[in-house]
Amino acid sequence: MEDFCEYIYIVLKAFYSNNDQTNEIHSEQISIVLGRTFVISLQKKETDIFRPIRERVCAGKGQLRKSGADYLAYALIDSIVDNYFTILEQAGERIEILEESLDKSPSAETLQAIQNLTREMIFLRKTVWPLREAISSLERTGCQLVDESTDVYLKDIYDHTIQVIDTIETFRDMLSSILDIYLLSISNRMNEIMKVLTVIATVFMPLTFLAGVYGMNFKYMPELEWHWGYFFIWGIMLAIAIVMLIYFRRKKWL
Repeated sequence: MEDFCEYIYIVLKAFYSNNDQTNEIHSEQISIVLGRTFVISLQKKETDIFRPIRERVCAGKGQLRKSGADYLAYALIDSIVDNYFTILEQAGERIEILEESLDKSPSAETLQAIQNLTREMIFLRKTVWPLREAISSLERTGCQLVDESTDVYLKDIYDHTIQVIDTIETFRDMLSSILDIYLLSISNRMNEIMKVLTVIATVFMPLTFLAGVYGMNFKYMPELEWHWGYFFIWGIMLAIAIVMLIYFRRKKWL
């Protein structure tokens, strides 16, 4: 916010999301020039963020027609700030979907979605945080372009800005917790896989030992001449494997 006495120049960021399933957040710079008897708003893109205000002005109803240019500037800023809540509501729904996906089957896409949302929350915070100071400066300005009657409405925008910042901080904490849960679930899954592989390797260790012993090419090995030696060794190996599996089961390692 820049106060040039004869007019006030304000720059804000408006947010909108895609209409697809991703609902990614995009921004648009909006400039507002407040004069004594005029308000000029400049946009880069053709969006309908000010459509309700235009309809109210064209209808000739409400306080917009009765109040001055400062109230119209407040209405434009309020429309932008109110749209923040809509964007945050969509972000909250995306966070809920992420939490549900963690309960089912976390994947690489889940991690990518968490990172995207985290970057968007950081971007929102960097954008909204200076707005608080701009609204506060507009409220405290000594210029006569803003009437005292409008200060009440500016305080309302300031409170809304604080709510937006608090919501963003809450979402950032939630995303940090979701990321921790994701990493923990991946670690638990890896531990389960390693446990199964360890059990398999442990069971085959004595079996490999027996196979290695009787695979040695010595001429005088008593068991090699037994008629039932082959089946005897197989019986020992199966018995060892079964006993080890029962032991692992009782220890609740399986």
